[in-house]
Amino acid sequence: MKTPLSIKLSFNLLLLFFFVTLLQGQSQEKYGGLALYTVRDHMGKDAKATLKSVADAGYANIEAAGYDDGKFYNMSPSEFKDYLQQVGLNPVSTHQGSVTLENAEQMMADVKAAGFTYFVIPVPPMGRFFYDNKTHSMGMTGTVKELADILESLGKKANKAGLQLLYHNHDFEFMKNENGIVPIDYLLENLDPELVNFQMDLFWVTKAGADPLAYFEKYPGRFKIWHVKDMDEDGKFAPVGTGTIDFSRILEHKETAGMEYYMVEQDNTFDLDPLEAIKISHGNLEEIGFD
Repeated sequence: MKTPLSIKLSFNLLLLFFFVTLLQGQSQEKYGGLALYTVRDHMGKDAKATLKSVADAGYANIEAAGYDDGKFYNMSPSEFKDYLQQVGLNPVSTHQGSVTLENAEQMMADVKAAGFTYFVIPVPPMGRFFYDNKTHSMGMTGTVKELADILESLGKKANKAGLQLLYHNHDFEFMKNENGIVPIDYLLENLDPELVNFQMDLFWVTKAGADPLAYFEKYPGRFKIWHVKDMDEDGKFAPVGTGTIDFSRILEHKETAGMEYYMVEQDNTFDLDPLEAIKISHGNLEEIGFD
């Protein structure tokens, strides 16, 4: 007996609805952000394929770290934004280490055009950051007040461009300098939260021997994005959930911190391929309590 055409059509529509619902359910499972600095070598070889892999690993948001000559990973701002939309990734923040007071307006226009919300200063800008290869230590030249003045100027420019400016820490900002000043404290106390806020790197805070919760309590609402990366027993970078940092304890205070987003980052994955490391990290996020 032949199946009536109406029944066949109903069955096909039901099947289509099932697959659409399944796909929507899969997309809803995507969560968390990734700092693309983690996969920078892959991004340099094939940015589009790498972004697709990041999306396939389950990440919903990204933080860029590959701006040069008006482009993000060799894509124009609009092309980059469009491709992120194609693969289901949301541009949240971008590290703009080459910013100066002179190029800031154009750079911020490009960042805005690419769809980002946060313009992040990754280190003291304009030649003020240094890394000592012998001691493997970091620091800054000039005074903390000079850095604060630069950040304030950039914050005003970002505000005008419709962006939010954040400063990203390493460990040295949490240590007293030669004048007895703790740089991060000075910045938090002297910068207007309407102009400048902060991206807290939980690894580097821990490395410095500081307690994130103490900063959340003293400066509530100032830490809009977190860098979430773990530390192994030797003090080295490790995939999230495989090291010694108690993220669950920190996460309980996310509202006090003012955290809006978090970005998984692992500066060095050592013998592990970065694309594998980000899968391990993402797999552990939900168990920790991140969503």
